[in-house]
This record gives sequence, C-alpha cells and structure tokens, in this order.
Amino acid sequence: MKSPELADLQAARERIAPYVHHTPVLCSQQLDGHTGAELFFKCEHLQRAGAFKARGATNAVLSLDATEAGAGVATHSSGNHGAALAMAAGQRDLPAYIVMPTNAPTVKRAAVAGYGGEIIECEPTLAAREATLATVLKKTGAVAVHPYNDPRIIAGQGTAALELMEQVPNLDVIVVPVGGGGLLAGTALAAKGLNSRIEVVAVEPEGADDAFRSFGLGELQPQTNPNTIADGLRAGLGELNFEIIRKHVDTILTVPDSVIVEAMKLQWTRMKQVVEPSGAVGFAGVLEHPERFRGRRVGLVVSGGNVDIDNLPW
Repeated sequence: MKSPELADLQAARERIAPYVHHTPVLCSQQLDGHTGAELFFKCEHLQRAGAFKARGATNAVLSLDATEAGAGVATHSSGNHGAALAMAAGQRDLPAYIVMPTNAPTVKRAAVAGYGGEIIECEPTLAAREATLATVLKKTGAVAVHPYNDPRIIAGQGTAALELMEQVPNLDVIVVPVGGGGLLAGTALAAKGLNSRIEVVAVEPEGADDAFRSFGLGELQPQTNPNTIADGLRAGLGELNFEIIRKHVDTILTVPDSVIVEAMKLQWTRMKQVVEPSGAVGFAGVLEHPERFRGRRVGLVVSGGNVDIDNLPW
C-alpha cells in the first residue's frame, strides 16, 4: 500500500466536507491553569457518529467506484469505526457488515445497529476479528475497509488536524491518542506537511502499549492482551501507520488508566464535555507528563465521546 501524502489529505477534506462536521475547538482557563499550558481541544467527540472515525470511513466509502461498492463494505471494529462505516455506507445506500468483539461496549453496538450496520460477533481477540472478517468477505463479496491500516482511512483522519491548524495558528505541539494508528499517522502527515517545526506527540494507555514499544525499538511489536479502559485503543498498530509514524512522529508517551479517568473527569466537570476514555487519553498525556507541555500552545484531538453511561469508570 502506498502511503498517503498531504495532497491526499487535502483532497479527502474536499471530498468529505458535505458529509462531516467542521468540529469546534474549545479552551478552558481552568485547565490551562491546572497544566501550565495553553490547551486547544479539537472536539471530534462532537463529530458525526461521535468520533473522528467518521472522517476516514466517509473518505473510504466515497472513494469507491460503483463496481467496487456494489456488494457493500465490511470491517472489524470495537465500535467507533464500525458505526462510522455503517453511517457512511448508508449515505450511499450500501450494506455494511461490522465484525464486533463480544466485549464491545453496549453503546457502541447500539450505534452500529442504529446506522443500519449488520453486526457479526466474534471473540475479543485480533485473530478472531480478522478470521471472522475474512469469512464475511468471502460470503458477501463486500469491500474490506480496515479500521486504520488503509491509505483512504489515514487521509480522512488527517483532515481533523488540517482543520485544527487553521483554527489555531502557531501551535507548538499536537497531541493525539494512538491505538491502530490511523489518527496519529494522518495527524503527523498533516502537521509536518504544513509546518515541519511542529511537534507531534502520541499518547497510549500503559496497558496497551504496542505503539510505544514499536516506536522505541524501531520495529513493529505485537499487541498482546491489551488491558485498558480505553477500549478504542486496544487494537494493534498497523504496518502502514507505523512506517508513517516512524518518519513523522516525535515521541509516544504512555499513561495509566487512573490518569485517563482523571482527564475524563476534568473534561466532564470543567468543560462540560462528554468524552469517552479513549478521547481523554491525549489530555491524560499532558497531565501525566506536564513538563513536556508547560508554557506551550498545545492542540489536542479529542477523538470520541461514545460513553456507556451505565458503566462509567468511576
């Protein structure tokens, strides 16, 4: 697969503009004072389908020609990508087959079904996801749209950073969560393509740290038994994503779940924003590693807001 370039991100932005939200950037004097940094939260939890995933999924579906799209699309997902793909497929009147692990949050299963996706359950392992998806593809003839290891997905996800850098000029650093790496890869391409001096920092849960290990060793490491409340970040890092991350990301930090919960609570109580654990991970990185960000203009991509309110982590 060929890595997308800045021009691909810019084309994706034009392609998806009529179908996704241009999300706001919010600030909080209280949180600035709490961290010693100037924070700018790019609110992708207010995006359609409740997460940045709407961008990549919409770009992927709109990129398909009529022949490719005929049998629909399929993927595996813990929730946000599945809901986004079902939504995007519905806009073209296409079927969407979503393989979901049995431990996927109820709120995310409901979102996939609500957008018309057909849910196929599997065991909560990456091997089970991939094997079940292969069976679905063979049975339906649908086009596979990988949650993150896909140039069309990466280009779409990178449009959030393109917007952020227009909304907030002269950022010193952009912070994003990392799971499979689609958002991070797209953000890095956007940021370094527009301003090579900007720092790109990824944050990952300690209990699902394959990107941190891969980045440090310079070689892709497997995701083994991820254990974190940030369910959207349990996926293993994609190969294409890793190559982009190695070239364009400055560092990857890790945070414990306790700090993710603290970040989540602060965003709920101080900003009045309903943010899911995965969406709070970037801010958690600022709380856990304040010396890296103090006195700087920091853009944070709040990746999602699909919270199971009957199962809050506090």
